[in-house]
Amino acid sequence: MNTRRSIVSRAVTLAMTSGLLVSAHGYAQENQQAEEPVDERSLEKIVVTSQKRVESISDIPVAVSVLREDQINAAFANNIEGLQALVPSVSFRKGNTTRNSAITVRGVGTISFSIAAEPSVSTVVDGVVLGRSGQAFMDLYDLQRIEVLRGPQGTLFGKNASAGVVNITTKRPQDEFGGMLEATLFQGNEYRLRGSMHGALNEDASGSITVMKSGFDGYIENVFNNETVNGYDREGVRAMLDYSISDDTEMLFIFENMKSNDDCCADLELTPSGRHQSEASPDSTGVGDLDLSQRQVDHDFETRTIDEHTAFSMQFDTMIGDHQFTSITAYRDWSNTEFREGDFTSTAGDAPLPVFGVPFQLHDIGPQDWNQVSQEFRIASPLGNALEYQGGVFWWQQKSNRSFTREASCQNNNGQFPAAISAYLSGTLGVENPSEEQVNQFIEDESLSCLSNDIVSATAFMETEFLNYAVFADGKYHINDDLRLLFGLRYTKDEVSFSHNRRSNDEYARTGVGVRGFDTDFDGETDETDLSGKLGVQYDINDNSMAYFTFSQGYKGPAFNVFYNMAPNDTLPIGPETSDAYELGYKYASRDFVFNAAVFRTEIDGFQANNPELLDGVFITRLTNAGSIITEGAEVDFIWQVSDQFSLFGGMATVDATVDEFRCPVGLDTCDGRSGADLPFSPDLKYSLSGEYVWELDNMNVYLNGSYVYTDEIFAGGPGTTAETNPEALLPDYGIVNASLAFSFNDDDVRISLIGKNLTDESFVTTYSGDNFRYQIPRDADRYFGIQARLRY
Repeated sequence: MNTRRSIVSRAVTLAMTSGLLVSAHGYAQENQQAEEPVDERSLEKIVVTSQKRVESISDIPVAVSVLREDQINAAFANNIEGLQALVPSVSFRKGNTTRNSAITVRGVGTISFSIAAEPSVSTVVDGVVLGRSGQAFMDLYDLQRIEVLRGPQGTLFGKNASAGVVNITTKRPQDEFGGMLEATLFQGNEYRLRGSMHGALNEDASGSITVMKSGFDGYIENVFNNETVNGYDREGVRAMLDYSISDDTEMLFIFENMKSNDDCCADLELTPSGRHQSEASPDSTGVGDLDLSQRQVDHDFETRTIDEHTAFSMQFDTMIGDHQFTSITAYRDWSNTEFREGDFTSTAGDAPLPVFGVPFQLHDIGPQDWNQVSQEFRIASPLGNALEYQGGVFWWQQKSNRSFTREASCQNNNGQFPAAISAYLSGTLGVENPSEEQVNQFIEDESLSCLSNDIVSATAFMETEFLNYAVFADGKYHINDDLRLLFGLRYTKDEVSFSHNRRSNDEYARTGVGVRGFDTDFDGETDETDLSGKLGVQYDINDNSMAYFTFSQGYKGPAFNVFYNMAPNDTLPIGPETSDAYELGYKYASRDFVFNAAVFRTEIDGFQANNPELLDGVFITRLTNAGSIITEGAEVDFIWQVSDQFSLFGGMATVDATVDEFRCPVGLDTCDGRSGADLPFSPDLKYSLSGEYVWELDNMNVYLNGSYVYTDEIFAGGPGTTAETNPEALLPDYGIVNASLAFSFNDDDVRISLIGKNLTDESFVTTYSGDNFRYQIPRDADRYFGIQARLRY
């Protein structure tokens, strides 16, 4: 039986398991005659849409990393968190919920709890810009490819692409009837089921439908109730209809619904909190000594996230003369409810004693709903002319509403209790200027107290609206056969508004830990305009290599710091974030070897970032314009077909992302030493090396894949802190070895894969959550095994 694969197919399989990038300059010659035989050892061109055209990656003067369908599937990762290891320049900050997680590219990303702030890394799915990246942080399935564009992409992708773009493309329907069934099982009762079907509905239309179901018991033991947490339960469906109206006009309809119920993600105590002693207390002496073997919590309130995401989009493509016209209309709704254990103990709030002498209770419940509508029109000139261009207009609206309730121990460390009773006597009972004696007498008569076991609460109701309008143009001019001038321009107008109303649920409006005692009635609005551009050159050195240099600008819209404990000084708008980036790139490809390199420097002003702060006894982060930052470094990746059976694949990124000038937040006496500090979630070095060996047997093929991924130490504190001032936020480096062994039959219609994750059982931590003791340890920080069976028909 002949199941011999091309070199590209083998290289792709290698990349799947290894976690590395393909950023290749295609070798196939443009002047190759159609009748010439195709060299099986040639690397075919890799198709991308990162410039809103279907092009070869070798023609793109942008540092772009591509994860294709086979890579994504065989990485055996079910979401972006698992796939971020595949891209050396990308890091993932995991929060307690998808809405609080974030992507950073080249050290730059926005980590914010505000509902009136947006990311620095834009996430695009099937041409639709997502308002919050968290909408894409649930399970990924039935994907064609993921493209990661590094550096500002403001000209074509608009605001909130000041650090980069994650461009996700799902699989399109095929005319030929077929489908796929796939089942994956890992240790710990983790399973993933997926099925799809596609085919022609009539001579003009084809459709597809994909359903998935996955679940996991979890890997963290809660000793309070002997249950396992940090698992998930998810299900989803995606349906597509591709309709050909005429030979040059086509419409694509996409519908998706995804539901998720995750008891994730509990913060682990890796250094002693000092709040209580239990079976889940860490084996640690304190700062600099993280208990990386910790897999237990002692929580009486379960951290959980309930998500539902519904999306509909319609893409219309037609030819107007020799130009292509595209329209993308989209609607998306995302509901996210967060349940959060905020005191991280099972004994807090039990003692009839004042805080902070004993542990305090703090539990949060926060449902939120986003809905967005967007419309893009663009027109693109034909390729092959001296001037190639495209331009368009864009409109986007997002509305969000959130209610957030915090139940916490009553707080009286600064006279808050008698102050609340005094306000109650005067405001509710009409006592004019109540005396201290009257206040104390009322407290005694009503048997009131303000102790750890007195639980009070307040609820905040928040609404935001974003409006974005843009006009853009992008193109290239061929000066001669080898030299091209690159250019682009985008005009953007942003409007942001909010309202915030917080009301006490306590009869006497007593203050709690992290629960402010005053009501709010805030609102505000702001607007900004921006003109950002791109200019560069691209030069073909010879038939096998090219070089490019670009200057590009990015823009991130204005924001407000709208969060639960919002105060009057938070109502001022936060200015936009702008970036200037310089990039020099080189790409080379022969039939057996592909090499890509880029050096870059990005300067960002008005960087929107969270600064840590102690508020009412609780660690919070406050969104501000933290100042200016600089990120610079170099990236390389390669594919090498050593022989017909053996392939090597690798990539590396070295990034120096630092605070250039820190803007000291109001309330801090000094910020000496903050400038020059590392940005959070920006390892100085990250690299991967992978290999694949293929045995071609008479009745099957056997594929052995192995990979090593190394991540340097990460500083995970805020931009207002350093490794010296916040040593708890310095996370150690780690390296992971993954492997798989696959058996393929009948031209890969049947494949069975044996999967080994983290074979050396390297324990590591990816996120510092705050309070000097809270961390996130991912599932992949333990060794585990699985099996996958896939049937194509």
